[in-house]
Amino acid sequence: MADQGTEDKPLPASARKIKKAREDGNLPRSQDFGHFAAIAAGGSALFVLAPQLADWLKQLLAEALRFDSAMVMQTSAMTERLNELVLKLLVVVLPLGILMASVAVAASLAVGGWNFSIKALQPKFSKFNPITGLPRIFQKQQLINALKACLLAVLLATVGGFYLKLHVLDFAAMLGMALPTAIGHMASTILYGLMFMLLVIAAFALVDAPLQRWLHLSRLKMSHNEVKQEHKQAEGSQEIKSKIRQLMREASRKRMMAAVPGADLVVMNPTHYAVALKYDEAKMGAPRVVAKGADLIALAIRDLAKESKVPVLQAPVLARALYAHGELDREIPAALFGAVAQVLAYVYQLRAAMAGKAAMPPALPTLDVPPELDPHHDKTDATEQPA
Repeated sequence: MADQGTEDKPLPASARKIKKAREDGNLPRSQDFGHFAAIAAGGSALFVLAPQLADWLKQLLAEALRFDSAMVMQTSAMTERLNELVLKLLVVVLPLGILMASVAVAASLAVGGWNFSIKALQPKFSKFNPITGLPRIFQKQQLINALKACLLAVLLATVGGFYLKLHVLDFAAMLGMALPTAIGHMASTILYGLMFMLLVIAAFALVDAPLQRWLHLSRLKMSHNEVKQEHKQAEGSQEIKSKIRQLMREASRKRMMAAVPGADLVVMNPTHYAVALKYDEAKMGAPRVVAKGADLIALAIRDLAKESKVPVLQAPVLARALYAHGELDREIPAALFGAVAQVLAYVYQLRAAMAGKAAMPPALPTLDVPPELDPHHDKTDATEQPA
């Protein structure tokens, strides 16, 4: 009813949701396993210490039944005697209780693990609202726990009643025994009855521990929408990430275009690819790619280069090779040193000629570009003359 079934939540819980549940104090806990461990520890201690406990109980009863007329007449004396007896009783009962509580806590940790969370201690006033609390009664886990508790109570009552029926004559016979003998006989009879009931609790504990784990993971199951929302929270919105990448590309493009006016030349193919190169003998070991682009960006690089009076040469094979293998703000590949050196030498000669300091150079020679560096070498010749 109020329980959100797994029909609309078919996906298992993610590691992030399980971690968040632990932080909120939501862990699988098995009460039956804790009860079994505590009773088993207490029963084992009683079984091992049965002779010593029987002797101690005899002495305690003998001391409790020993009094004189003065003690009867003085209320304060009787009160002191009762306090002493209670303290002696606590000396045995408290260690046994501490042992059982410690084992119960250890059993609980064995099922769900250790976790410290302040959130689990924070008050939730919504649980006091009967309107919202009533549907929780019909949740799957509550129904399973209720049925399990009823079945356990019926089985324990059946086993206990059957055991008492078989030993009713033994209990009746204790009335005719001496007190020390009756105490020892009663202790052994109760311990054996406790063992039979403990077997029933053990069977429930073996089923309840994995059942609670399964119910815990079932409650944490996720729908497809929850998985998407969690992914967005963890990785960020795809729209925002796409916008950030776009802004980064635009910023990188602006920085790249700002470097074109300071380049030494631009190599093109003739409109599809454009690569701007710069070489400073004092600072660089080899020419460096300061800008590159394809299609519209290539045309923008060409136009900006012409406006800045940067030489633009059409060398298709070299342009393709530089675009494919050259990286921005990195030196060109070593295999292209020869071809780029030819282009730079031609540009320097051309500048000198235009300044009237040298004769006009001949046409750009055939560039030595390794065929394997040209991404289109299977479609075009490995070397080409510039247009």
